[in-house]
Amino acid sequence: MKTIRLREGKDRSVLRRHPWIFEGSIAGGKADSGETVRVESSDGRFLAWAAYSPSSMIRVRAWSFDEGERIDAAFFERRIAQAIAIRARLPIASDGVRLIHGEADGLPGLVVDRYGDTLCAQFLSAGVERWKTAIADQLLRSTGLARLYERSDANVRGLEGLAAATGWLRGDGPTELTIREHAWQLTLDVAEGHKTGFYLDQRDNRKLFADTVRHFGLQRVLNCYCYTGGFSVAALAGGAGHVTSVDSSAPALARADANVTLNGFERLRHETVDADVNQTLRQSLEQGRSFDAIVLDPPKFAPTGAHAERAARAYKDINRLAFKLLEPGGVLFTFSCSGGVSADLFHKIVAGAGLDAGVDGLIYARLGAAPDHPTTVTFPEGEYLKGLAIIKR
Repeated sequence: MKTIRLREGKDRSVLRRHPWIFEGSIAGGKADSGETVRVESSDGRFLAWAAYSPSSMIRVRAWSFDEGERIDAAFFERRIAQAIAIRARLPIASDGVRLIHGEADGLPGLVVDRYGDTLCAQFLSAGVERWKTAIADQLLRSTGLARLYERSDANVRGLEGLAAATGWLRGDGPTELTIREHAWQLTLDVAEGHKTGFYLDQRDNRKLFADTVRHFGLQRVLNCYCYTGGFSVAALAGGAGHVTSVDSSAPALARADANVTLNGFERLRHETVDADVNQTLRQSLEQGRSFDAIVLDPPKFAPTGAHAERAARAYKDINRLAFKLLEPGGVLFTFSCSGGVSADLFHKIVAGAGLDAGVDGLIYARLGAAPDHPTTVTFPEGEYLKGLAIIKR
């Protein structure tokens, strides 16, 4: 077993069971891509078993902090079975479920979503790439399914020195699927959609939005960065009279329209706008338009803390415009999925946007990812999605 030794004083985070070890913390040792290594402190004490990544700034990702544990096929069988068993206990109102959530499930770099009878996986680190065959086989055994599609095409693969990889790993068939979410149906394509095809993390927030629209009697809804229209369907299910869905992707908007029709809502109640969101918000303000509810669910503006300042300006601008477009008593659901923006910072950004817009609001819900996208106490970086539901005064 190859050994990675850390510099003096660089073992504190590992002792707190944080799974990442950066290049600058390593005093010596190297291994092949994805190879299992023994991680030791500067004085030779065991710290973890981990996967080595020679190309990444995150040079080592921990598998286990138990010296007696062996990293083999049985290890992955246990971890996968445990993750699936936890999901089975959660009250998930959908047949679309996040089964494996990377570091939170002790499998750094592995993301697996289940969409009905189909699995879709992302192998995003050198460690899980090396064990891909064993992991794929175990996923099918643990779920009893026969179809597994790979979507290992995220940019982070390049940081690991890995080429993009997509296609059927096990089984085959159509890639366009329909899932049930709450009382709705939503379509997706595991081969073409974002990430693994859909944003399951917003499941509970979509339901809260539908309930909010219904209880507050909100009629005119603006869904920004709408993607395939999950929040638009939720708004219509909540009784909204008209929903405007804005995105810069024509294929996503076409699927949003299809999802509206699939759920039996009148086509005239839904309008799609293929445009830049910021520009659309400004034009709506110039035209004197207003809305009873607005959803802001933008892409990742700040992938790391280094991008936080620039991202803060972008978040503040769209939230300022949204506050101005909201009717008094209207509701704003605003989100950030940027790992480089903490929940506390996001709150401050939105507060600043309200001040600039000359309005105040009541926060009646703090929002996060659905429970099948867990955050652990030892890996706070896993809390990527944060949001606020605000009533404009």
